[in-house]
Amino acid sequence: MDEPGTTPRSGLVVGVLAAAGITVSLMQTLIVPLIATLPALLHTTTANAFWAITATLLAGAVAMPVSGRLGDLYGKRRVMVASALLLSAGSFVCAPAESLVPMVAGRALQGLGMGVIPLGIAIMRDVLPPQRLGSAIGLMSSSLGVGGALGLPAAALVAQYVSWHALFWAAGGLGLLMSVLILLIVPESPVRSPGRLDVVGAIGLSAGLALFLLPVSKGSEWGWTSGITLGMFGASALVLLLWGWWELRVPAPLIDLRTSARRQVLMTNLASIVIGFAMYAMSLITPQLLQLPAATGYGLGRSMVEAGLWMAPGGLVMMAISPVAARLSAARGPKTSLLLGALVIAAGYLMALVLMGHAWGILIFSSVVAAGIGFAYAAMPSIIMAAVPRTETAAANGLNSLMRAIGTSSASAVLGAVLANMTIKVGPATLPSEAGFRTGFVIGAGVAVLAALIVTTIPGRRAAARHLAGAPAGLDEELPAR
Repeated sequence: MDEPGTTPRSGLVVGVLAAAGITVSLMQTLIVPLIATLPALLHTTTANAFWAITATLLAGAVAMPVSGRLGDLYGKRRVMVASALLLSAGSFVCAPAESLVPMVAGRALQGLGMGVIPLGIAIMRDVLPPQRLGSAIGLMSSSLGVGGALGLPAAALVAQYVSWHALFWAAGGLGLLMSVLILLIVPESPVRSPGRLDVVGAIGLSAGLALFLLPVSKGSEWGWTSGITLGMFGASALVLLLWGWWELRVPAPLIDLRTSARRQVLMTNLASIVIGFAMYAMSLITPQLLQLPAATGYGLGRSMVEAGLWMAPGGLVMMAISPVAARLSAARGPKTSLLLGALVIAAGYLMALVLMGHAWGILIFSSVVAAGIGFAYAAMPSIIMAAVPRTETAAANGLNSLMRAIGTSSASAVLGAVLANMTIKVGPATLPSEAGFRTGFVIGAGVAVLAALIVTTIPGRRAAARHLAGAPAGLDEELPAR
């Protein structure tokens, strides 16, 4: 296989990997137009229908760090293809579904394929020339936003004018196509981690995450002070403590906690949680503002398709920002890009307080937030990869993606509670109030400022250089962010 720097098809490799990231994002987005009608489609209750969303969340959270470790051990391309096939299998299970059980099973299979993006970033590190790596990572990271922004109106159009079943048949075919393209075009990484899969660690992490994320996603329904919610949080803390004890003692852990505890990795992962929260706040609030009836005085009365089209430019902004973020990171370090991203996100949410009354205003401030997310998402993998050995790249990126998922789950819980408790009556309907939306924007701005403060604690280039001088062999010579 060609070494990094001499790969003749690097542009094609980046294109396929970015397309795979967009495919993953589409899988997450395609169910959004169905949320309101899902109970009727599956002949079940509203509470039960939401398991179709919760199943993907839980399975994806477990899959990202585990698939990353499997990629480091047995080959990143191999595991990436397996992940893409799981996405397809899940789609094909969902496509003919008429009841809840096959839909939840299929969505869980889709969640198990969510390791594609951290695996793709890890492959880029191993096979691309250094001068292309920054822009390629930025493009791969932006694929989340691009897929979501473009997928929402496309999914709404298909569901409205064709059939919701067609969404899943098409998604399954897309996953198969991506599997073939990855096999044909993406080279396998020659970098391997010694050892074997830490099965006990994988089971422990899976159990701890499930016990944490399940009450986070269902707490508003169960009650935040109910016995089951508090009991699951307590059980999660206990299981994760035992898991950490095991990981520190096993020779080849699922996640190297000593590496993860380095300030550069730890603080970047904490920032990822907060950035993930800030990103999802926009995804949760703006569609509701656009679609609420104009009779409320602040809703804009748009259809799902129209709402998706007004939000689509945000994904394109993320893609356009990725090369800019790469150049800034090359000149000033990825820490600078991450800090700028957090501040731009905060500015976008503050703009929302003024512009939320117009569809064009939502387009403007959502694009500003998307630009900030583009800077942040392009920077975080670069900071992480500069602090971990090549043999742990996929696992480290999987953990970082997990941190972002925890942030989005937390945003769903917090903002869902805010909007559920700050309401008005419009006829027989109870709807989120204008004050609720404004509170959500203020929370988004505050969280982004918190992310900026966390970023300032990430070691600068010189401090990292001193650290690397005494670090174990295997770390890259590239220096982390300023």
